[in-house]
Amino acid sequence: MRSVEEHRAAVLSLVSPLPPVSVGLSESLGRVLAADIAAAVDLPGFDNSAMDGYAVRAADLAGAAPGSPVVVEVDGDIPAGDTRHHELRPGAAMRIMTGAPMPAGADAVVPVEESDGGVERATLTLAPAVGRHVRRQGEDVRSGDVVLRAGTRVTPGRLALLAAANVPDVLVAPRPRVHVLSTGDELVPVGGHLEHGRIVDSNGAMLAALVRAGGGELVGVGHLDDDPGAWTGLFDVDDSGTDLYLTTGGVSMGAYDTVKEVLSRTGGVEFTKVAMRPGMPQGAGVVGPRRTPIITLPGNPVSSFVSFHVFVLPALRALAGLDPAAGATDAVAAQGWSSVPGKVELTRVVLDGDGARPSGGQGSHMLGALADATHLAVVDAATTEVRQGDPVRLIPLVGQD
Repeated sequence: MRSVEEHRAAVLSLVSPLPPVSVGLSESLGRVLAADIAAAVDLPGFDNSAMDGYAVRAADLAGAAPGSPVVVEVDGDIPAGDTRHHELRPGAAMRIMTGAPMPAGADAVVPVEESDGGVERATLTLAPAVGRHVRRQGEDVRSGDVVLRAGTRVTPGRLALLAAANVPDVLVAPRPRVHVLSTGDELVPVGGHLEHGRIVDSNGAMLAALVRAGGGELVGVGHLDDDPGAWTGLFDVDDSGTDLYLTTGGVSMGAYDTVKEVLSRTGGVEFTKVAMRPGMPQGAGVVGPRRTPIITLPGNPVSSFVSFHVFVLPALRALAGLDPAAGATDAVAAQGWSSVPGKVELTRVVLDGDGARPSGGQGSHMLGALADATHLAVVDAATTEVRQGDPVRLIPLVGQD
């Protein structure tokens, strides 16, 4: 029987990083940067006003106050987007809008609230310090500065930064292309008629969602019956559009475990037991002329879900050129629970302000409790009892808010 670490290492040995891809900025939301990004321009790109008001020379308004205003001539307006080059003469002011470029010679802005709003002559009641309400060129970012590092996920705020930095295209981690196959005569498509002994194919839908949430691109979702003939030649076709096959079901010791029966003959897929609960029966290897990696997961829904996070998600990250172990975190147990001896227990938990607590029943068929979980608590094989306050290692579940 393998340890979890041994099987994860075996899975990761099957995959190699895919080359990064260049995408337009509008397509980069949610993607992970594959290279540092440098600003192409200064931010701000020029000295500009932070307020609607009057661009002035601070020295001309010395002593200005509500009780002793200073009256100046207004030499014109500078709206936002004005591309003309203005110069402010001594003793005058120019009306200026927020974001508009400062005229040469001006070194401060008096907000319109500190004036009478005059158009030809203005009465100003503020003696501003040099630089007051002025955004200086490059005070936020200088051209050539690295604004985002490789490994950073593009959020709406970061996308806005890249847009302002005049970066039209970015190099991002690829989305590994995954083909999902669920197996079993008993499976019925979602929405189908359930005869006695049949169940809904929840694994196919679940794994498809997990692949997308885990950063992969879904290139196919299929279902195969427990018929060896259905598998014959399946992987002999051109699979150049697939980076990883993912199957669920048919990998245990039963008489109808067709995935194990068929793929064991190829010599490229190894099936084993892993010292974990849930998810003991596992398989991994390569198939087809391109020796495409394949990971075979157990058919119990929770076993498949947990196995995805423990083995498939690290493989997806490795294919994308990212750290396979990223995301794990530590917490404390908000309440105690027991664990099976001799196996790593992957307890579905909810993490809140008090710590981690089991989300409900932990059976490998219990999807109700799984739906509420936010993390997997990794309880090592030597621990049989987790006590309140004990430290616990957590794997975040992908796709959580």
